[in-house]
Amino acid sequence: MTNSLSQAQTPLLTALYECAKSSHAPFYTPGHKRGVGISPSLIDIFGKSVFAADLPELTELDNLFAPEGVINQAQELAAQAFGATRTWFLVNGSTCGIEAAIMATCGAKDKIILPRNVHSSVIAGLILSGAIPIFINPEYDAVLDIAHTITPESITQALHQHPDAKAVLIVYPTYYGVCGDVVSIAKKVHEYNIPLILDEAHGAHFAFHPDLPTSGLAAGADICVQSIHKTLGAMTQASMLHAQGNIVNYERISKALQLVQSTSPSYILMASLDAARAQMALQGHSLITQTLHISHTARQNLKKIPGLSVYQSYPYQGGLGGFNLDPTRLTINVSNLGITGFEADEILETQLEIRSELASLHNLTFIISIGNTQQDIDKLMQAFNTLAKMAPVNKNNTNLNSTKYLWNNLTALNNSLHISPREAYFAASETLPLDQTYSRISAETICPYPPGIPVLMLGEVITKEAVEYLQEVKKSGGFLTGCTDTSLKTIKVIA
Repeated sequence: MTNSLSQAQTPLLTALYECAKSSHAPFYTPGHKRGVGISPSLIDIFGKSVFAADLPELTELDNLFAPEGVINQAQELAAQAFGATRTWFLVNGSTCGIEAAIMATCGAKDKIILPRNVHSSVIAGLILSGAIPIFINPEYDAVLDIAHTITPESITQALHQHPDAKAVLIVYPTYYGVCGDVVSIAKKVHEYNIPLILDEAHGAHFAFHPDLPTSGLAAGADICVQSIHKTLGAMTQASMLHAQGNIVNYERISKALQLVQSTSPSYILMASLDAARAQMALQGHSLITQTLHISHTARQNLKKIPGLSVYQSYPYQGGLGGFNLDPTRLTINVSNLGITGFEADEILETQLEIRSELASLHNLTFIISIGNTQQDIDKLMQAFNTLAKMAPVNKNNTNLNSTKYLWNNLTALNNSLHISPREAYFAASETLPLDQTYSRISAETICPYPPGIPVLMLGEVITKEAVEYLQEVKKSGGFLTGCTDTSLKTIKVIA
């Protein structure tokens, strides 16, 4: 990195600003020409200045796929701030970073070990690379009906059974903020001289405060993909891929990113990454200290409201897969109020002006970040106090208890991967009535919420047990994603 640059500087943001205010005749894309041709309705809502900064790869602005100037400087500053050897800016979200990480480490027919509760981008990465997934069921918290992460013991067993695996990928943290023992997992994975990839989409803030879980890079992961927009101050879709060590081939990452990122990257998104990095490098500790304070206030006050259960951290004991909890992630179980999480979410949204991040059958999850204020927390407390008084307490609601036994059925499922996800994706398919799909190969990846784990995967044989499980989730009030027919009357199978 250029010695003259410090974390206080924003080379890409500064260059973009200078180009936006310069006076010249634009004969390049985009067609609105620095906002002159933009729709007046957009200008009325957002103002004109942002469109003046919507620029292409001008000479001063560098090139994302061959950075030598301000993008290169901004990425080097980001690597320094987050603790990486090298950092790449992502404008297609963490999705493209996950896809690139898999493509850079696995080829066709290579094995990759990963948990069942992976993001859909991982499935896309398997399709693009042709890699073969070796799935591990995540641990399950029956108290809150939440799927967590995978344990070092399950990783050790999988590596012993598949010593030819080319990579291991884990989710850190989970959507609920649960962080597995990455230090132990990284040590075990590195005994096989293969990389550990972290889907760290929800953990970009970890590097900036000692009271947060250890960042993936500090814990020893080789590749970490982070959605800077999810927990820090970047714009939606702006993410980063960090890498360290010598196990991963950095050129393969760059080549993979050229395949999955737009050739017309948004400089506004990239500039927001530059600015968010500088903000956290300079003020991250104080900003997160305030965030932790209001998060603690919310947690302590919510625990006092009858009928609510607030998810707490617990020490890792080799059973539940939890090692630490992100204290800025707030998960509240509402089942003792006699309503589902879906019902509670609707009331909060339509009547009490509160929007959650995620609703499931039993829980609501809230992200508390540097953008939240004490006023937000006060409003949240008031809303839940009102909700508790409104709710018809009914602890015998069978609908709320159904998934307790469903999970046992899920862990007993033994679906076999008959063909790779890539082969299944490109194969001809047909749609059949549900009762005619048994023993056929699934052409869809069907993931029920709750518990948020794929029950049917592209290329797997469909079993009666899997179908019955999906039907029970639907009956319990859950949602199904990935299937063309969400009523589950039909399923696509390989022709």
